[in-house]
Amino acid sequence: MSANELNAEQLVTDLKCVVRDSEELLQASAGAVGAEADSLRKRLSETLAAAKATYRHFEDGALDGVKAADKVIRDHPYHSVAVAFGVGLLLGVLVVRK
Repeated sequence: MSANELNAEQLVTDLKCVVRDSEELLQASAGAVGAEADSLRKRLSETLAAAKATYRHFEDGALDGVKAADKVIRDHPYHSVAVAFGVGLLLGVLVVRK
């Protein structure tokens, strides 16, 4: 996995935690009364909806990327191995070189 994929995966995991924690906070504050509590719940609900939409967007994009990569590798297995070998060789030469 590349660093970009790991960052995207971490972002999705973090968004899941934010959504879960926000839902718990929203349920816990259901008993609070007053205009300020209503305003807080409304703002929290809007933020939660935005976070859910962002999470779905990243998840869909990640799944599309994985499916596309899988299709290319399955369609061209020898080319994929050759490219991976070439990139590994190039990185090895660059790392060893001083």
